[in-house]
Amino acid sequence: MKELNHLSEIFINYDTFVIDLWGVMHNGIKLNSKAVEVIDHLEKNSKKIVFLSNAPRPSSKVISFLIKMNMDKKFLKNVMTSGEAAMHAINQNKYGKSFFHLGPPRDISVFEKVKGDKTEIENCDFILCTGLFDEYENDLNYYETLLKNHINKKLICTNPDLTVHRGNIEELCAGTIAKIFERLGGEVIYFGKPYKEVYEMCISKNEKVLAIGDNLRTDIKGANNLSIDCLFISEGVHREEYKKTSELDALLKKYKVKADFFQKKLEW
Repeated sequence: MKELNHLSEIFINYDTFVIDLWGVMHNGIKLNSKAVEVIDHLEKNSKKIVFLSNAPRPSSKVISFLIKMNMDKKFLKNVMTSGEAAMHAINQNKYGKSFFHLGPPRDISVFEKVKGDKTEIENCDFILCTGLFDEYENDLNYYETLLKNHINKKLICTNPDLTVHRGNIEELCAGTIAKIFERLGGEVIYFGKPYKEVYEMCISKNEKVLAIGDNLRTDIKGANNLSIDCLFISEGVHREEYKKTSELDALLKKYKVKADFFQKKLEW
């Protein structure tokens, strides 16, 4: 894995840049100005920019969120979320009609376009997990008790991430609940990175792609699954897991992934 001082050194080799949002472009509170500079240069060089996010909501909501953060609309032509991918599958009635929503009220947009009935967990065909309930944000025992009698149903996970940093505060994501459900013996259907389907919704086989992300489990693993080159942003979700850059190779080995390049933060 090579340290990359400037993306400008290699950008010419790629047609398309599949870029993670949270941890690369912003920290949940504000945009990373250096990363915005990168996409500005890519756009000026007629490169295709795809923002691919493990967000449990429709792409349109993520676009609105980015515009509120003052990102220019011209960069937002290609935005795909795990929530959008899940909605497509649910609307094909792959898992039944009625669902129980496991997640906070702010995520209800993910099923606004879902042709199904929201109901209680006892009566549902499947569980739609977008995250943790606000009142049980850190009480994982609650979810074990809630789910243990319902492992005969499928759990649809709309965000495979385990954690995210909002500013400097670490928050648990839907992936953490999915792991509990699997541990109880239930089956989880995941949407988003690192699974191939979400990539196939936004890139084609003949594009020369560089994936950029800060999460080894999802962004980098996803790039490995598709055999595309990738750039690991090391000062993101894994920043507490190593002390110096010489330890990064061991960190990648721990997660059983490979990266072509790394930068602390995305810079042109």
